Amino acid sequence: MAPQRAAAQRDVSAWRPRIPGVVEVFHAHFTEYAYPMHVHEAWTLLIVDDGAVRYDLDRHEHGTPLDTVSLLPPHVPHNGSPATPHGFRKRVLYLDSTRLAEDLIGPAVDSPDLRDPVLRQRVGQLHSALALPGDELEAESRLTLVGERLREHLRARSIAGERRDPALARRMRELLDAHVTQGLTLDEAALLLHAHPAHLVRAFSTAYGIAPHQYLNSRRVDRARALLLRGTSPAETATATGFYDQAHLTRHFKKLVGVTPGRYRISSR
Repeated sequence: MAPQRAAAQRDVSAWRPRIPGVVEVFHAHFTEYAYPMHVHEAWTLLIVDDGAVRYDLDRHEHGTPLDTVSLLPPHVPHNGSPATPHGFRKRVLYLDSTRLAEDLIGPAVDSPDLRDPVLRQRVGQLHSALALPGDELEAESRLTLVGERLREHLRARSIAGERRDPALARRMRELLDAHVTQGLTLDEAALLLHAHPAHLVRAFSTAYGIAPHQYLNSRRVDRARALLLRGTSPAETATATGFYDQAHLTRHFKKLVGVTPGRYRISSR
């Protein structure tokens, strides 16, 4: 008799600590789940404690061995899936631009995986401090050192010059960023940007590796995560973030986060 296959696991824990600049702390254990292409408004600082993750960023494949710290920049599409049969266990920090400025996005896209044992140790220590209420001063101190080392890495790699987006694709992205909640149609975007709708989709997809509607839904899910961590109900969150209804939110949230909004909310501390 063939051995039974273990059931897929999706265990998550998420919370927003009282540390300036930290948007979210996210711990997860996935065995088979694969993230589709998506974006975040914040920087994604990732370490893997067990297994490995493979992901595509800017059409290049990357991986996360145990000794690596991965830093994925905001607004740049990426995906993720297990690189080992037993999946992966990861710890993630989402950091806003007060910790890492957006002028460092280019170097981060070019080299997102940092092999730095000192940095890896400091990120692990930071997560330990963030998990203990009352240790906010220690956590903020450790975050300051982590941010300083990350900036050293990125600035050393910025000599090659600042990364430039095609003008039309960048304008389309800015337009989507300004209409995350209310949304807009492709025809409205084409009228505002003086471009044919088909050309807009091609320009955006070519520049960012993701369709405009996928980008918009990613931004909405990001906002939903923040509201859920504050205790907002899934139904209210759906309305506040531009989804048609709770079912619409759940469909896209589960696709990008791996669990339903209700389960995600319960996992928060």
